[in-house]
Amino acid sequence: MLANAAHWAPKTLTSSAAPLRLIDDVGQPVFGHFDGPVSELGIEHFNYFNEMDKPASSWAKYFDYKQFQFVSITTPHYVIGVALADIRYVGSAFCYLYDIKTNQLIESNWLKPLGLGYQMSDSPMQGNANIKGAKGSIEFEIEQGRWHLRLKTLGIEADLTLQPDVLSLPMAMCNPTGYSGWTYTQKHNALKVTGRLVIHHEPQPLQRAIAGYDFSAGYMRRETSWRWASINSLTECGSLGLNLAAGVNETGCNENVFWIDGERHLLGPVHFKFQRQSTRKTDNMGLWQIYTDNGQLALSFKPKNCRQEKLNLGLLKSNFRQYIGYFDGYIIDNFGQKHLLNNVLGLTEDHFARW
Repeated sequence: MLANAAHWAPKTLTSSAAPLRLIDDVGQPVFGHFDGPVSELGIEHFNYFNEMDKPASSWAKYFDYKQFQFVSITTPHYVIGVALADIRYVGSAFCYLYDIKTNQLIESNWLKPLGLGYQMSDSPMQGNANIKGAKGSIEFEIEQGRWHLRLKTLGIEADLTLQPDVLSLPMAMCNPTGYSGWTYTQKHNALKVTGRLVIHHEPQPLQRAIAGYDFSAGYMRRETSWRWASINSLTECGSLGLNLAAGVNETGCNENVFWIDGERHLLGPVHFKFQRQSTRKTDNMGLWQIYTDNGQLALSFKPKNCRQEKLNLGLLKSNFRQYIGYFDGYIIDNFGQKHLLNNVLGLTEDHFARW
């Protein structure tokens, strides 16, 4: 074990009803955990100031806003990761297909300048995000908070809907970021998948498919980094979802959350311990340890493969690694029940960005 569970006692973190608009009537964001998505962000109403308390220029208000969306789908045979990001100067996207049995990963990437050839959704409740090119197309459509994924690339043809349980709540929160910014993050894991999925001309059964999404937007730090872990899994004990992060979204509350059979359990802060630097690719595939100080969570993660990308565009930089592998350990929910994880497939991520 990585921590002593005897030190932890059940404690429920609270959340409040989601505001209809994230930016309130005086032009400031509403902070905290919410019990559902906000209907609109309302960034046009945000009173943005610079570090010297002067109103930010229209240039800064436009270019300082960042947004990204991500969907992960796990089936008995494959893991699919799909992301679309807008950092104003450029739009980027990726899709990877990971074959669990053969441990092979293939990917497609898109990079578009200055808003050309892609679109993002303005609302976590309703909207469309897409990107197209010679390598294929990605489309996220959100209807009344329900996510749809349409995908055509890498031999994948998908028209899928992510279905939460009726009473399952997402993790939705807003925190201060930097001196005068904010970040809204909404995630929901362990969702059922319906629709149509064809990979290499073979229809894929979806009875054992499970998925999660991420909608994040706001006035984020110019230079940022994070560590992240995510699980979407069907286990003998039921559906299991997990989202953990360190390095971002920790100025007030955090985005750490555990779902078991659709029931949401907000968690406290976590630590990530792993070896980033290496001289060979295989050296960087060592064991991760993820744990809390109070013993509520202690996990180890063994990577099997990695989707990675380094971009150095001068003022813009990104050092991205997303690992696919297996978790072992335990999580104690907010009622004090311990859940054991044994060789559970999931993701971790280590990312530096200057945007």
